[in-house]
Amino acid sequence: MIKRLTTALALLAFSGMAAAAGPALQGDIQIQPTNWHAIIMFMIFVTMTMGITYWAAGRTKSTADFYTAGGGITGFQNGLAIAGDYMSAATLLGLTAMTFSRGYDAYIYMMAFFAGWPIILFLMAERLRNLGRFTFSDITSYRLDPSVRTMAALSSLVVVVFYLIAQMVGAGQLIKLLFGLEYNVAIFAVGILMMVYVTVGGMVATTWVQIIKACLLLFGGTLTLILGFSQFGFSLTTLLEKATAVHKLGASLMAPGSLLSDPVTALSLGLGLMFGTAGLPHILMRFFTVGNAKEARKSVLYASGFVGFFFNVIFLLGLVAILLVGQNPEYFEGGDIKGALIGGGNMVAMHLAHAVGGNMLLGFLAAVAFATILAVVSGLALAGASAIAHDIYARVIRKGECTDKEEIKVSRMATIFLGIVAIILGIAFEKMNIAFMVGLAFGVAAAANFPVLILSMYWKGLTTRGALWGGYSGVTSAVLFVVFSKSVWVDVLHNAAPLFPYTQPALFAMPIAFLCAYVFSVTDSSARATREREAFEDQYVRAQTGFGASGASH
Repeated sequence: MIKRLTTALALLAFSGMAAAAGPALQGDIQIQPTNWHAIIMFMIFVTMTMGITYWAAGRTKSTADFYTAGGGITGFQNGLAIAGDYMSAATLLGLTAMTFSRGYDAYIYMMAFFAGWPIILFLMAERLRNLGRFTFSDITSYRLDPSVRTMAALSSLVVVVFYLIAQMVGAGQLIKLLFGLEYNVAIFAVGILMMVYVTVGGMVATTWVQIIKACLLLFGGTLTLILGFSQFGFSLTTLLEKATAVHKLGASLMAPGSLLSDPVTALSLGLGLMFGTAGLPHILMRFFTVGNAKEARKSVLYASGFVGFFFNVIFLLGLVAILLVGQNPEYFEGGDIKGALIGGGNMVAMHLAHAVGGNMLLGFLAAVAFATILAVVSGLALAGASAIAHDIYARVIRKGECTDKEEIKVSRMATIFLGIVAIILGIAFEKMNIAFMVGLAFGVAAAANFPVLILSMYWKGLTTRGALWGGYSGVTSAVLFVVFSKSVWVDVLHNAAPLFPYTQPALFAMPIAFLCAYVFSVTDSSARATREREAFEDQYVRAQTGFGASGASH
């Protein structure tokens, strides 16, 4: 049955691509001519990952296999997979474009993303592995009432859905421009392949898809940089002198600019990106795929190295593109370098690949960008499926009285459901600015998931009442702050003035979550609260050693 499902869905995805492989009109937008190099390389990638999925299907027998690959992933492999999960297409396309247009401001933006990794390494990795089993909800509900699990699962689903929408919309727009496919066909291809990877291969397949994608992205980005940077003698001084001489910002290219013009928004953005990383369910889930806390720490260390290296590659790519793309009329509409880039501002990295490596490198990097989206949405789908099947169905509805076979079946059904939802919303939100949805995902993760998660691990006084108030107030306030901001309330909903003056919610929603969790915990004098505080000692011992106070292993 699984073999037939894999074959059928793969053929459906390929036939959809083949049907649209050619110049086509979508509304008033002229789709770009088919890039056959990208199509062929994408086919190779999909064929390879389908083989991995087929292999992984035979290794997925239990819930531990489906959710965490049986804990058999090494620290190095998991570090690559985490990097593959974290570095989305927005990293390659969006941050290169930001460097191209804003210079040093983009580096500040990258550092805010990167700053979340030391938090995970020093404060969370070891305790996550020792306390959790499949999801981070296992940790928040370790000594608290199961109702906390429902709250954590719901907030995780909010993050997953908005992140999925952003990735699906990004996939559609990217492939429409690079592969010559219609937008809707691209959405269906991504959604179908995601469902195959997760429902058939589970975490084993998802992990190896992420590892392969991370290697391809690191290789493609580094190769493009080497080919471009070599034209300046690998001299950073020469590159900076020439870039600042021709860029519209001049010497200010390498100075802080518009991103820091509003310090409140900048601080809120930084907090959201830092602590949002430590609250993303698809990232946290990866810590349960390794065998012990030592491997969990290694995972973060390796992931930090890969992500940090790639951020520096991206920054240099943006600087090189200023000269090799920004001064080449071939890549501008009408052949005027003062005009708009062909394909939009986010295509800077693709134009640079063409400038230094021709159609072959462009095709490779385009296929890598699509592979990146597939890997990220697979991780998101698995995190969402685990929240539905493991947290809500198996632990809340069935109260633990659920067999592995039943839970895996629900997980696969949840994955298909999330895939269908992602396809529908991806089509519906085609014109939506995906930056708002990504910001909302990080804001919810920082305000809802992170406060309850960190307090449950470190604060003895946290009670069920405090966790519920903290979690629900965090997710609600984060969503409302984004909706009431100018970005949505005025630009999308067309109201006269925003109800909330800033565009980033974390600076305001996080304190609300922490304050509610603290106040409603310290004022909780119930018998249940007393038992929960007393249970912290056993949790602390297990968090440090992987064994409970009684000596029982986890």
